[in-house]
Amino acid sequence: MVSPKEEETLFYGKKISSVGPGRVTGEHVIHEPTSMDLAMKLHYLKTVYYFRSQAVDGLTTMDIKEAIFTWLNQFYQTCGRFRRGESGRAYVKCNDCGARFIEAHCGKSLDEWMEMREEEEVEVSIERQLVPSQVIGPELPFSPLVLFQLTKFRCGGVSVGLSWAHVMGDPFSAAEFMNAWGQAMRAQKPAQPLKQGQTPTKPETYPSPPTPFKDPLSIKRVGPVGDNWVSPNNCKMEAFSLNLTTKQMNHLQSKVCGQVGTNPILVFGSICALIWKAVAKIRNGPEPKVVTICKNDSRSQREKGILGNEQVISIVKAEFSVTEAKPKELAEMVINQAEDEQSLIREAMEREGGLPDIVVYGANLTFVDLEDADLYGLEFNGQKPIYVGYDMAGIGEEGVVLVIPGPKDATKVVTLIMPESEVFELKSELKKEFSIA
Repeated sequence: MVSPKEEETLFYGKKISSVGPGRVTGEHVIHEPTSMDLAMKLHYLKTVYYFRSQAVDGLTTMDIKEAIFTWLNQFYQTCGRFRRGESGRAYVKCNDCGARFIEAHCGKSLDEWMEMREEEEVEVSIERQLVPSQVIGPELPFSPLVLFQLTKFRCGGVSVGLSWAHVMGDPFSAAEFMNAWGQAMRAQKPAQPLKQGQTPTKPETYPSPPTPFKDPLSIKRVGPVGDNWVSPNNCKMEAFSLNLTTKQMNHLQSKVCGQVGTNPILVFGSICALIWKAVAKIRNGPEPKVVTICKNDSRSQREKGILGNEQVISIVKAEFSVTEAKPKELAEMVINQAEDEQSLIREAMEREGGLPDIVVYGANLTFVDLEDADLYGLEFNGQKPIYVGYDMAGIGEEGVVLVIPGPKDATKVVTLIMPESEVFELKSELKKEFSIA
């Protein structure tokens, strides 16, 4: 276990600057987030890409920044700042204020760091040292939406940390955004430019609901938080990860569903079933009878270069004891009985002019399928990351489970962000269920 004091001494030479589009976006250009975007405004995504030294051989920090200037010409909205219209609805003023860029040095080699992060008691917590902390507010005009951290290890390897305001797009948009950086580094333009922003229009107004409106089960109201976009939480959350090999995944699929092959959707369903059941077993109080499922919309034709929150958000309801249920029964419900609540969330936000403060991740026990996020698509000098770490902030008290593609084909990383009081017992239960020594 690394003490906070030891963590502080690991890093030195920190520099902070701003990066933005290489050309002026224009006057009076704004970006109006959708109601689904605003529903996610209290959540933040954290990604760390680890590269060997070959990925940055011959590249100076200025070389990297010059590519960023070109890259952000396409994604200029991420360099703006939030404002509020007359109605109170938030919008982005595309004023080229820039993204935050942090440089740091680490006294460890990359291999030493990877060994350290794999220690059971360190895991995700120490990895957070490689990602800038981020909250939008309380002064919206001074809060960057995207932050980067380039950390150079003693051996020449590097990590690239991304802190991403979820209001700008879902995990699949964030992955595409980062992969476009690699294209710019290869002197290629991203496939398509981002759609042009809009000039200010008459603020949207929404009539008051004539009858009481029931919120969808997938959201939880919090706050009000005002301009400080932080999710209030009554308990401390802790993160830990499980690395699943092909052999372990085959074992869990066989355990849950019998001989089901290697379909990744079935793997996801099996993981959900075992964790849902384990949480129900160890949690004090009522079982989690409703869970939320978030995944890419395979039916949606995402436009290249267009950021936004288009992931499917569904709920699955159990009308029976989860603890006593067979894992196969729970897995089949996750795969076949998820009820899409996107339109209900959108309606809940629109009926109040995009103003409600809500959480989605952690409103219920939430499972996020990141299989379709191309997390290993970012390349520098033709080199892919050797590992990608993934984390979230702004999670509700019911917890979240991230199912992430691993560095090798047919491997998975499962990251859980749960109430601190549940972690010890849940770890023990899951290691037994997943046959992890």
